[in-house]
Amino acid sequence: MTGQGGFDSHVLALVDVAARLVNATSPGDAGGHPVAAPTGDALRSAVAEALGGPERRTPTVTAAHADALAGIALRLREVFDAAAEGRVADAVTVLNDVMAATGARPQLDPLPDGGWHVHFHGTTDDLATGWAAGCAAGLALAVGSNLAGRLGVCAADRCDRVYVDVTKNSTRRFCSTACQNRTKAAAFRARRH
Repeated sequence: MTGQGGFDSHVLALVDVAARLVNATSPGDAGGHPVAAPTGDALRSAVAEALGGPERRTPTVTAAHADALAGIALRLREVFDAAAEGRVADAVTVLNDVMAATGARPQLDPLPDGGWHVHFHGTTDDLATGWAAGCAAGLALAVGSNLAGRLGVCAADRCDRVYVDVTKNSTRRFCSTACQNRTKAAAFRARRH
C-alpha cells in the first residue's frame, strides 16, 4: 500500500539521508553502469556528502564512522528492497533490529535559535550511531504510517539505486531523470524495430 498522505518534513529528511547513504555506499548498478562500494577516503567523503544537505552542515566523518554507516547502509538497503517488493514484514524486522542495535529513542533537544528538534539518539552517541538510529527511526515512521510503498528501487535496466517517492500520486519508478529517459529511449527504439 502506498498511503494517501505525504511525509512529515523531519521524517522525509531522515529517509532521504537513508536513501542517499544507501546509494553512496552500496555496490551495484547506477544508471546502467556498475558501481563499486567506495573505500578509504572515498568512503568517508561519500558518507559525509550523504549526511550533509542544503539545510545541514556536512559533518566530519572518521574512517570508523564511515565503516559503521556503510554497514548500516547495507541493512537499510534491505529495507528499501523489501518495501519495493511489498515485503513490509521483512522491512519491519530489519528496522527493529537496527533500532535495537542503535538504541533508537525519541528525544527533544533545544535548537540554537530557540525551539525544539526531535532526535532519535542520545547526546553522548557518536555520529555513526546517531545517524543510524535516526535513519532507522525515520524509515520506521514511514513504514509504520503506511508509506512503505513510497520507498523504491529504480525500475531502469541495470540500475538498483533506491529512492523515496514524494510525488503527489505515488508514481515515481526511477532513481533519476537520467534513468527514466534512458528507459523511455530504449522503449522507443524497441518499438521502432
